[in-house]
Amino acid sequence: MPDEKELARETDRDPVTALLQDMVLESDDVQDFLTGLATIASEAFSSAYGGVFCGVTLLRPRSMITVASSSDKARELDEVQYGFDDGPCLRAARTGETVHVRDFLTEERFPEYRQAIASHGLRSALGIPIRLDDGASAGLDFYSTTPDAFDARGIAVAEGFARDASRSLRLAVRIARLSEDTQHLKAAMTTRTTIDTAVGAIMAQNRCSQKEAFAILRQASSTRNVKVSDLAAGILTSVGQAEPLTTHFDH
Repeated sequence: MPDEKELARETDRDPVTALLQDMVLESDDVQDFLTGLATIASEAFSSAYGGVFCGVTLLRPRSMITVASSSDKARELDEVQYGFDDGPCLRAARTGETVHVRDFLTEERFPEYRQAIASHGLRSALGIPIRLDDGASAGLDFYSTTPDAFDARGIAVAEGFARDASRSLRLAVRIARLSEDTQHLKAAMTTRTTIDTAVGAIMAQNRCSQKEAFAILRQASSTRNVKVSDLAAGILTSVGQAEPLTTHFDH
């Protein structure tokens, strides 16, 4: 049997890292990335470790959810854990340590859960923590139909896989947040443009200053209980500006 250093070197040589990085760049969103991750993990283990199902669980302070799975069966198995609020994936995500279940028929750590999961034909499992930022945590869950399916080599590869997934997932989340921030900025800029243009229309109609025009708009918004941006859009429509406005920058 290879020692721990040999296993670590083997994990480092695994091509999964490059594949995950490509997935981050090619995925339309984080959901696509995570689904691809779960599918690849399941396929990588299924050939040598019996029928293997894989899911990714995200834990937040008041919720737990399967954000990706290799199949409907994998999602169903994750739901069993949620029903008992315990299981290898949840415990791994909460403690930050790998949880290895050799055989659910003899497992003693979560007796009620293990009976329920064994009724689905599962015999062994791995829960691998995925470390995230901002207080969130996640777990990569492997279920096998074979007892004692995950040997030292399999556990080392799974943990290496989770480490790679953690780095790539954090990057994917940051990319998604950056995209979301950009969309919010664009929306704010469009709203600002709509308001400024409406103020200009009020200035022209009332022959007043910009400050007075904005005061008129704000007073009307308060009186009618309508958002300033919505009222501004209505004003522009009334003067024939029906097309959405965009903000342009001159270089």
